[in-house]
Amino acid sequence: MKVDLTYELTRGKIENWIKQFNDKDKILMSTGHLGTHFDVMGKSFSLDYTESRGVIFDVSSAGIGEVTVEQIDFEKIQAGDFVLLRTSVSEKYDYGTLDYNEKFPQISWQVIEKLVEKKIHMIGIDMRGLRHGDEHNKADNFCAQKNVFVVENLVNLDKLLNVQGNLTIHVYPVNVKGFSGLPARVIAEIN
Repeated sequence: MKVDLTYELTRGKIENWIKQFNDKDKILMSTGHLGTHFDVMGKSFSLDYTESRGVIFDVSSAGIGEVTVEQIDFEKIQAGDFVLLRTSVSEKYDYGTLDYNEKFPQISWQVIEKLVEKKIHMIGIDMRGLRHGDEHNKADNFCAQKNVFVVENLVNLDKLLNVQGNLTIHVYPVNVKGFSGLPARVIAEIN
């Protein structure tokens, strides 16, 4: 069975995204961060990362607080994994709305550091970023420098919570250069 984790974009949602910018260059540079995408932050995405073992953690109890190390069983994580963190933000709020952009938890620096230490490939989240404000880019850069990429704005993570069997995550970014983010299709395969 396969589950699409990619946010479905409509023409209206794209038009609303564009309206927030008043400069053509800002529109162009921000398109890499539209919908489901991952932040490459100047690094190259290895094709070895297109298929990874998936492991999911339900961290929705954090609300709009902070996701802590106590909420994640790091013993279940292996090098090369695609770690999914279900916060339930994409289930509660429509992508791009004020609530979606403001009412989301932060992943603690301690969690981010421990995930990077595990040498995983990807961190997938169902919200707009690991951290708020200026720390959003700081967290993305920290991960990218360690060859861990952050995939933002995933959906349907709730459908993976009670999976019996193995989970494989497939991620296919658009093949463009010169952007800090790349739109991507993300599919979970349950074996």
